[in-house]
Amino acid sequence: MPLADTSQGDGRPVVSDIAARLERLPMSRYQRKIFAVIASAWLVDQIDVALLTFLLGSIVVAFGLSPTEAGQLAAMTFAGQLVGNIVAGTASDRFGRKAVFQVTMVVWGLASLAAATAWSLPVLMACRFLIGAGVGGEAPVAQAMVSEIVPAPVRGKYIAILEGFWAVGYVLSGAISFFVLPYLGWRWAFVVVGLLSLVVLAVRRNMPESPRWLAEAGRHAEAEAVMATMERAVERATGRPLPPVTPQIAAAMAETVADPIPGPRLSAVATLFAPAYRMRTVMAFGLWFFALIGFFGLNSWIAVLLKERGFSIVGSVGFVTLITLGGIPGFATAAVLLERIGRKPTTALFLICAAAAAWLYGNAAGETWLFVSGFVMQFFMFGMWSCLYAYTPELYPTRARATGAGFASAFGRIGAILGPMIVPVLVRDYGPATAFQVGAGGFLIAALLVLTLGVETRGKVLEAVSH
Repeated sequence: MPLADTSQGDGRPVVSDIAARLERLPMSRYQRKIFAVIASAWLVDQIDVALLTFLLGSIVVAFGLSPTEAGQLAAMTFAGQLVGNIVAGTASDRFGRKAVFQVTMVVWGLASLAAATAWSLPVLMACRFLIGAGVGGEAPVAQAMVSEIVPAPVRGKYIAILEGFWAVGYVLSGAISFFVLPYLGWRWAFVVVGLLSLVVLAVRRNMPESPRWLAEAGRHAEAEAVMATMERAVERATGRPLPPVTPQIAAAMAETVADPIPGPRLSAVATLFAPAYRMRTVMAFGLWFFALIGFFGLNSWIAVLLKERGFSIVGSVGFVTLITLGGIPGFATAAVLLERIGRKPTTALFLICAAAAAWLYGNAAGETWLFVSGFVMQFFMFGMWSCLYAYTPELYPTRARATGAGFASAFGRIGAILGPMIVPVLVRDYGPATAFQVGAGGFLIAALLVLTLGVETRGKVLEAVSH
């Protein structure tokens, strides 16, 4: 039952009521089912984004691309992600999580199928831009949805696991490329992923809207209806009555949802730069920028660099796929540490260790050491991604959560665009190891920003963190 009068005032009682009722829900197979739907979409879209890492060598040969053109092609994905991050993140805070989430998958799924038919570099670049826009748009919406449905004690773990599906997607992308490339060519790899998107789109049609967003948007009756449905579903899943929301919890929740920004209510974008959130925004934007310039500066060119060391195209794809397996225990470890020691120390730890591993990988002498250092590098880099996605949406209130995550991720895409462009120049002038030194430097700067400007959010309900 609702705990507050939903018929009057500015809607704060409704928001506090919904938040309190969501937080008292025990984690059950119902929430895990919703999570699985979101994660399945995340898995497939990361397969699509990672494809270019494995197909770039073949595409370079097919179109006769120069290193500069190859870098421009890689950058188009990130340019699309930048646009998608901003547009979909802002649209999600205005129009709702569910509708925008659906649209993003349609965009990148159709673009992937179109990429298989590309007859020239400009057409392929346009398709990769649209793939990036769809995938980039999905990211902040997925983060917001999971963070708003999963209760505080396990929220970081589940968002970290969600991001960990990227590591699985990366491996599957490499596996698809490894088996499809020798027999059917790079175009059919895009077809396979495009068809997978249609399957996932059908699966996610019954996903509910976020009751937190509905309450914040003033759609009180819908928020109550979705909340009541969730409560009944959790009761059926657990087989016992729900724990009550005590008056003390309700009162505390009502206080935490009070708007910390005095004066007229600000737009989602303006909220990011209000005094209450300004330093968080500086930290989040810088964190994403430097972390991604490091990650994509390395990974967009790693297969090409291996080819220069004597690996065949198929051999380099297989090697990258194997070392990427290190990302799976990496995100699992990050998921545990985020809840045990906190967001700030875990994020900084993985960034610093990723920097050290990148430097070692860039200076590896033999194939054995190349594999070991590469495996460790992927362990920490993919764990780092889990930290970024778990931490960022917790920094902002519901009305600006997806916008904040989207803009932060967009700054990251600027780094992702610059990385693949800077690396070939440095490799040409100073050798392959330079790429990994740049990556290490980016990770270290990102860690410094977290340690100096970050706030701890572990175990706190979203409304308390944003307050």
